[in-house]
Amino acid sequence: MIKRIISSLTVLVACAAPLFGDSQAEKLLKKSDSWFSSDAGRTALSNILSWQSDYGDWPKNTDTTKDKYRADRAKLKGSFDNGATLGELRLLARAFHFTGDKSYQKAVLLGFDHILKAQYPNGGWPQYYPLSSSYHRRITFNDNTMVRILEFLRDTTTSEDFDFLGDDRRAAAAKAFEQGVDCILKCQVIVDGQLTVWCAQHDEVTLAPAKARTYELVSLSGAESAGILKFLMSLKSPSPEVIQAVNSGMAWFDSVKIVGFRYTGSSTQPSLVADPSARLLWARFYEIGTNRPMFCDRDGIVKYDIQEIGSERRGGYTWYGNWGESLANTYAKWPHRKP
Repeated sequence: MIKRIISSLTVLVACAAPLFGDSQAEKLLKKSDSWFSSDAGRTALSNILSWQSDYGDWPKNTDTTKDKYRADRAKLKGSFDNGATLGELRLLARAFHFTGDKSYQKAVLLGFDHILKAQYPNGGWPQYYPLSSSYHRRITFNDNTMVRILEFLRDTTTSEDFDFLGDDRRAAAAKAFEQGVDCILKCQVIVDGQLTVWCAQHDEVTLAPAKARTYELVSLSGAESAGILKFLMSLKSPSPEVIQAVNSGMAWFDSVKIVGFRYTGSSTQPSLVADPSARLLWARFYEIGTNRPMFCDRDGIVKYDIQEIGSERRGGYTWYGNWGESLANTYAKWPHRKP
């Protein structure tokens, strides 16, 4: 039974890179086999173990490979956001595969079980678990968080690095994966009877689009939706619902592309500069119903012109990107695309 489930999850194409790139732990996955038994490898892996919380996760925006954690363990706060936890688990699983060190196996099992425990009954994941009382409890597509979790779970069912999980855990991963895909489909926003794309986060109960930080309002997300669509196109045997979701999402991307402007990301100069040779752009956030790009300072007041927000947010956040370009290239090769 488990072999049939694993076979159905085989990757067809690579998924999108997250907005914030790979964690340091993920970068070390490129090391040679011998590195895991070297002094440098053992030191980095020991450092990683010291940063694991008692729940089984790791903090975000932290190089957990560089130094040991020596502060109060009660203050360790793990996350699934910004690539945290998943890179550490992948690296430790490979380390156990090459070295047989039981401490690596123990850490992976704790983290793996924590991920499954954190999943909502509807298939979504929050930014971290146990749940906060704030926006972190929302189903989080932001920065490819949920997509990365699903990619990780899929890999645990196929990669020999995770053979030690056993059939029961691998079957649980396959089930969680299927529930996660179902959640994605249910979250896709419908406007005037048409499927569009996704918000960066959705309510954990109603699945409706939800706000996060004050400048991250309810919207349709160009960045996160690109990652979701690439992920859906990576499914080997997509259901009719998945095929419809992708074709509809791609139609939306085509309808909101921005032509003839270059994004500077500057806090002092114009953020958009007319340039006929510029690559296609997409906004980070679009207003639901009008598809107007949205911008916001920390006061939460919507602006429709990026120059109307203050320099701190204008230059301190990624408001535009070329996310749809690589997405279109992937779609062009997708055998289920709409003619």
